[in-house]
Amino acid sequence: MSSMEVTSAKSIAADGVRLKVSRGTTDVWHRYPGLSAAQATVVAQRAGWRVLETEAMPEAAARMERGLGLRVRTRRFQLLLFSQELLTLLEAGLNLTEALETLKAKARAGAELGTLSQIVSAVREGRPFSDVLQGMPHSFPEVYVATVRASERTGTLPQALQRFVAYQQQFDALHRKVVSAAIYPAMLLVVGTLVVLFLLGFVVPRFASVYESSGRDIPALSRALLWLGRILHEHAWLAFGCAVVGVAGSVTAWRSDQARHRLVDMLLSLPGLRERVALFRLSRFYRATSLLLASGIALPRALGMVAGLLGGQQRVALALAKTQLEQGLPVSQTLVANGLASPVAESLVRVGERSGQLAQMLERTAGFHDEELARWIDSASRLMEPLLMLLIGLIIGTVVILMYLPIFDLAGTF
Repeated sequence: MSSMEVTSAKSIAADGVRLKVSRGTTDVWHRYPGLSAAQATVVAQRAGWRVLETEAMPEAAARMERGLGLRVRTRRFQLLLFSQELLTLLEAGLNLTEALETLKAKARAGAELGTLSQIVSAVREGRPFSDVLQGMPHSFPEVYVATVRASERTGTLPQALQRFVAYQQQFDALHRKVVSAAIYPAMLLVVGTLVVLFLLGFVVPRFASVYESSGRDIPALSRALLWLGRILHEHAWLAFGCAVVGVAGSVTAWRSDQARHRLVDMLLSLPGLRERVALFRLSRFYRATSLLLASGIALPRALGMVAGLLGGQQRVALALAKTQLEQGLPVSQTLVANGLASPVAESLVRVGERSGQLAQMLERTAGFHDEELARWIDSASRLMEPLLMLLIGLIIGTVVILMYLPIFDLAGTF
């Protein structure tokens, strides 16, 4: 392959592709940002489309499709809302096709309408609902598809949707608690930083001019503070430009999946957070495994499907645990031996093994740990807020004292 062909392939994989697809007499163009031509073709074929033509998306169009350009980011498909509304319609007596058509009729333009249109078209053609969802991996995760597929065999789709809604609501509740706990400390940091910058760039330079005209000696710390304030005042536009570049660079890095994951991993590996993060991942692992077991999926297969919810070392341990389970070892013993069971999980899983209610016990384990994490988040936020206020107060107080220290020395001489 020539260097030009290699570059083109990399560009297609990075920017995404457009496919001209057909179903019956309808020919349309679909965009697949971030996918290679082969990946996009598989997704389209699974959704029931026949691929007619492939075209690389230029970088500018790809950025717009990913929400990084001038256009507003496209709303993602809301899986929880879709599941809740579909469950309500099915429980009201509508069949699956009627329920999906109703959801399509109420959908607004964008990702929601496009996804529902593809689902309705494929279901009308007689394709299984789970197969249709499997062809849309960006909207429907593997756990969701497996749950729906298992319920199709038993005719219990409403019950499967109800279990998934409960699973997702528990996770969303914990996520909202984390976000709400972080808002106030973030505001404190922003306001405190702005106050310190105002003091250094506006107030301190005026004190510096007064002290210079007095001709008296100034303490070393105050002199360093005045020098810093003068530099910031004289090069205000340069400092402002550096701040803008820093913010823009941070936003760009945050939008990069690789950089964001690396930063999040660094933050989550800090002492005190590492253990809580591991417990949070185990809690999601228990809840997702419980969801799949309740849907009738065998434990070894369920463990393989939820591996992505764990961290790197935990995934390695899970692979070993899965092998041991396939060899016939007890679940509780396997999880404990590979570090995938907390003391609470070990006790409840053993009870579940004896009673044949492993799914229920895993759900209770996840609930226990979610409550524990919620209490820890409340305690940590209550402790962090006064600590941040104390830290910001010390910084601002130090700046003010260093500004007035020469005046105190001057007053002491009279």
